[in-house]
Amino acid sequence: MLTRRGLLAGSASALLAAPAGGRSRLSMEGYIWNQYVARQKKSLAEGIGEALPMARAAGFANIELNQTFFTPEVRPLLPALLRANRLSMPSVYVGGAMHLRGRAEETIQRALDVAAFSKPFGCGAMVNNPDPLPAGAAKSDAELDTQAGMLNEMGRQLDRLGLEFRVHHHNPEMAGNAREWRHILKNTDPKHVSLCIDLDWAYQGGQDPLAILREAGARASELHLRNSRAKLWLESFEDGDIDYRKVAAHLKLYRLNPLLVVELAYRPETAVTRPLVDDLRLSREYAERIFAL
Repeated sequence: MLTRRGLLAGSASALLAAPAGGRSRLSMEGYIWNQYVARQKKSLAEGIGEALPMARAAGFANIELNQTFFTPEVRPLLPALLRANRLSMPSVYVGGAMHLRGRAEETIQRALDVAAFSKPFGCGAMVNNPDPLPAGAAKSDAELDTQAGMLNEMGRQLDRLGLEFRVHHHNPEMAGNAREWRHILKNTDPKHVSLCIDLDWAYQGGQDPLAILREAGARASELHLRNSRAKLWLESFEDGDIDYRKVAAHLKLYRLNPLLVVELAYRPETAVTRPLVDDLRLSREYAERIFAL
């Protein structure tokens, strides 16, 4: 539970964390709040009033919310909470199927609705992870072709709203030597489709995260940041299996400035020893140190 003292201290640190004269490139993903309220056996609507203030208390000025925060039960609560905690949403995350035309059209409409709601809160980008097939089965060539075409269409429609479109990935896209991810890379239009690289999921999927980042090139306009030891997710963003100093060096060398999004997530075996607000604060401090923010 946040105390008033902790909230005020966090707000002060957040002001120090923001770069002078510009918006911070650092954000946090709200998925960890889904896990947090679930552990408390609360609905997101019941727990969001405690969750969102953690971001500002931990020193974040930006958050990325996923589609669970835009349901009829939760969405009406967001404007007041975002304004009260002085939080911006430079990006939002809306998943959904893209390999079947009819379902992809539904995903696009849902994304456009969320985008319109989010623009007044600083949203300039939409992130989508195309739904996998059951049990992570490989999509057919025809399904991948449909998916690429619908991703292009989603990018075009978001572009008309003034939003950049970024495609995220999990494990399935990394299977078979990253077959699905590479299909997206080669068959989508860079003018309308950028990439959100989740370095941990690339690693969890058996790929070299830095090699994936190099292959993405300048299309990597957002990175999701998390780490593990022996592939077990850590309590906070810190040193682990992935050497993020090499990631930071790559970004500096090629003058890339993607949005950096800390996305904590816990497995049942993850040792959680601190309050979540402390883990978020430590994660922010680590990211700022590694990426020289």
